[in-house]
Amino acid sequence: MTLIKSISGIRGTIGGIIAENLTPLDIVKFTAAYAAFIKKQSQKQKPCIVVGRDARISGEMVHRIITGTLIGMGCDVTDIGMATTPTTEIAVEKENASGGIIITASHNPKQWNALKLLNSRGEFLNAAEGEEILSIAESDDFVFSPVDELGKVTQKQYLHDHIQQVLSLELVDKKAIEAANFRVAIDCVNSVGGIAIPELLYALGVKEIFKLHCAPHGNFSHNPEPLPQHLAELASLTRSSKATVGFAVDPDVDRLAIYCEDGEPFGEEYTLVAVSDYILQHTPGNTVSNLSSSRALKDITHARGGEYNAAAVGEVNVVAKMKETNAVIGGEGNGGIIYPALHYGRDALAGIALFLTYLAKSGKTPSELRKSYPPYFMAKQKVELTPDIDTEIILDKVKEKFSDQQITDIDGVKIDFPDKWVHLRRSNTEPIIRVYSEAHSMQEAEEIGKQIIKLIQEFS
Repeated sequence: MTLIKSISGIRGTIGGIIAENLTPLDIVKFTAAYAAFIKKQSQKQKPCIVVGRDARISGEMVHRIITGTLIGMGCDVTDIGMATTPTTEIAVEKENASGGIIITASHNPKQWNALKLLNSRGEFLNAAEGEEILSIAESDDFVFSPVDELGKVTQKQYLHDHIQQVLSLELVDKKAIEAANFRVAIDCVNSVGGIAIPELLYALGVKEIFKLHCAPHGNFSHNPEPLPQHLAELASLTRSSKATVGFAVDPDVDRLAIYCEDGEPFGEEYTLVAVSDYILQHTPGNTVSNLSSSRALKDITHARGGEYNAAAVGEVNVVAKMKETNAVIGGEGNGGIIYPALHYGRDALAGIALFLTYLAKSGKTPSELRKSYPPYFMAKQKVELTPDIDTEIILDKVKEKFSDQQITDIDGVKIDFPDKWVHLRRSNTEPIIRVYSEAHSMQEAEEIGKQIIKLIQEFS
């Protein structure tokens, strides 16, 4: 069992021993530290904090503890119930709240849960803010409020507002989507996507939807990370139903995977590539993705006359680089699209609406669209870590080994070869080193990744 504390929040497995798992006491302590931080930063006697959650089995338990703790800390709570991560982010802005907590472990299996923390803009906290909250939690530097200063809870729903904001985007064309008579297959992995995605599609004018795992009960029907090896049912349904396109999301609906009409994966890396290509055709400008994302985004950005920049892995880092470079679109290669015209957060609802608009206007099938982009293949592998492994020493040895190549070390180590690259970094959410590699064939990508893994094992 595991408890991981990081600048982005606290994540762990439910049950077990205090301080080694995500137990009720750990949740109280971390929530109280966040509330103390928000009160100090906002300078408000009774700040408002938005709370939303995905459909995990532990979600209701964690939600009750967090809400009670916030009330006890003298914070008012806007409880939006089961809601996607991007919906919660939008709600923070709409409520003019001082912060927000999203109860979700994203793509982790059902035994995990987590607290993702937002600032008053509905964006994830930066490193310094995260470190301050960790420090407050470790030192128990918080004071609960007396009875006359307790907070209160207001319950609201924000999915409709979120969908209306998506539909009002200039580059989302409901009429074009409706006229295209799309048939859409979806896999929502028994979480909040099962509520949000059908409602979005109907609002966009899609009349035929073929649903998989849309009941939001939290007993995930398969591994919840939207990767091809977990989405065989969606591939089969897309083919058998003669759907135009298939969509899969993760439990908190900030990642989007697309399937072509023939049941083949569009490629999670190409979700961002395709949507960015559409955006750049209408609003020329710059793009950003993280170091582990495909070179294809850089290629199409340059082809459209823009500038591409890479950021360290993590949504907060991508957002910071997007603001710095005034990027019109950005995100992460795992299917996370960040469209500033809507908000600075990964948003699968925005991704679906923009992709369907592009598909309708292009007159192409998803497979035809996919073939129009530079062909890259990415291998994603990992190395399990034990407590005695010093990752910094390992990364330094890898850098030294490949010192004759282009090295980027703002986040782990990325080695850029002329015809391929490999990026290794310690995960913020799991006790592993992620090893991502990309080349012009899957065999080449897997081979360079395996070479690096062998080196890591030798250096351990």
